[in-house]
Amino acid sequence: MTTTVVLADQLGLEFEPHIDPQKIDYELASQISIGYAKTEGILPVYREGDAIVAAVSDPLNHEAIEALRLLFGCPIKVFVTTPAEIIESINTVFDRAAASAEDMGEELESIDVDEADLNGEILDIIEMRGDEAPIIRYVNRLLHRAVKQRASDIHIEPFEDELSVRFRIDGVLYEVEKRKKNLHAPIVSRIKIMAKLNIAEKRLPQDGRIRVKIAGKDIDIRVSVIPTAHGERVAMRLLDRSRVLLQLEELGLGTDHLEMVNRLIHKSHGIILVTGPTGSGKTTTLYAALMKLNSPDKNILTVEDPIEYQIKGIGQMQVNPKINLTFANALRSFLRQDPDIILVGEIRDTETADLAIHASLTGHLVLSTLHTTDAPGAITRLLDMGVEPYLVSSSLIGVIAQRLVRVVCPHCRKPYRPLPKELEELGITAEEVGDSPFYSAAGCDECMGTGYLGRTAIFEILLVTDPVRRLILDRADSTTIKREAIKQGMRTLRQDGARKVCQGITTAEEVLRVTQEEVI
Repeated sequence: MTTTVVLADQLGLEFEPHIDPQKIDYELASQISIGYAKTEGILPVYREGDAIVAAVSDPLNHEAIEALRLLFGCPIKVFVTTPAEIIESINTVFDRAAASAEDMGEELESIDVDEADLNGEILDIIEMRGDEAPIIRYVNRLLHRAVKQRASDIHIEPFEDELSVRFRIDGVLYEVEKRKKNLHAPIVSRIKIMAKLNIAEKRLPQDGRIRVKIAGKDIDIRVSVIPTAHGERVAMRLLDRSRVLLQLEELGLGTDHLEMVNRLIHKSHGIILVTGPTGSGKTTTLYAALMKLNSPDKNILTVEDPIEYQIKGIGQMQVNPKINLTFANALRSFLRQDPDIILVGEIRDTETADLAIHASLTGHLVLSTLHTTDAPGAITRLLDMGVEPYLVSSSLIGVIAQRLVRVVCPHCRKPYRPLPKELEELGITAEEVGDSPFYSAAGCDECMGTGYLGRTAIFEILLVTDPVRRLILDRADSTTIKREAIKQGMRTLRQDGARKVCQGITTAEEVLRVTQEEVI
């Protein structure tokens, strides 16, 4: 029994672990400052006769209760709930207010773009004053809505006669609203001011960052603005700095794959590459590996572009091309720091590849990423960069290819028996499936009608064995290397995805969407 429950019981007050959103009088709740409500842990919920019923997290906070009585000029009845429930209800009130953003047309059209710059203090945007300019409130609500809907990106795109706003949720873009074209300039100007960009420059691409708090979450936003035929297009990448980094065991690795990765990352030297397209979770996998390796007896250094998460106990450096701090130059300096493990954010050129290989050959474990479609393709990419085959064969110990697939919503998924054609496309037989049903995505309130809730990864892990080394020395193509790796026991991306379909984690359509047809 928690302290809050005990206190409520001692004072003879009712304890409610959950506040029903249907009971909240939003007009009543919005009459007090959201910042005040959060600080004091109090929220007016509904009227009951001549009194107002309020939720409190601390029933001994008599000053806040008295302030509420003076504000409304009537008796205040209180019930006790948890601080987390108060915050959740405050966010719900803000969501209801944000819904009114759908009808901000006339108010937005009359805005003045000439706004003062931010003073540098990081405020929670839901605590900002209600009398802010309409465009400020609109952009704040847009950011809050994106965070609430788990969007990773916001795209604001101008066309000939309208403005489109799209969110990327679980890797898929959804259009969330359209606006009149005349709102484009003030919205972009507001975002530029927040990102400390030049609002007068509309001809050149610009990049910036915004750091804000949204509903208590510390959000880092990378902003990219580019000129197009119909005006400036804005892309915002949202990064939740308060999100807990995943452990290796939480990435979606099968038992055999987890064992392979653990063996690879505990080698004393060599190169491990993680491959996949942009947004496939490569950085998350590398960070999970680093956290597994991180200990006082290991000297770990990373060079990244940018540093997405800061890990205690690890030296992290961000590249800066303006001062010629490239991956290659950082790697050179790292070797004088006596590291045990080095993470290079990405191998982009021959110079970085050569340095990474020589670092591994001199007794360091090197982790890095490459943009290739599958694991065998990473080997041919290194050879195409001009790295000698004997260096690749002697330094590379493993390649992990991955993709992210959406997890089918457990609340609305529907079981069905797969068709033979579906099994053929996935590369599995009816015997392998057995009695396990496949699931299709339906759509409900929990998943916002998408049928999917969150993402997991599928993997393809190539271990560089002696037969594979011989093929590398012979400059074999990726198809030949892939054929040999499969003979050695490698599971392809599609085969790993098929396993997750059989386990009810994702759908056949999703696996087929993110994996290409196998060429063996």
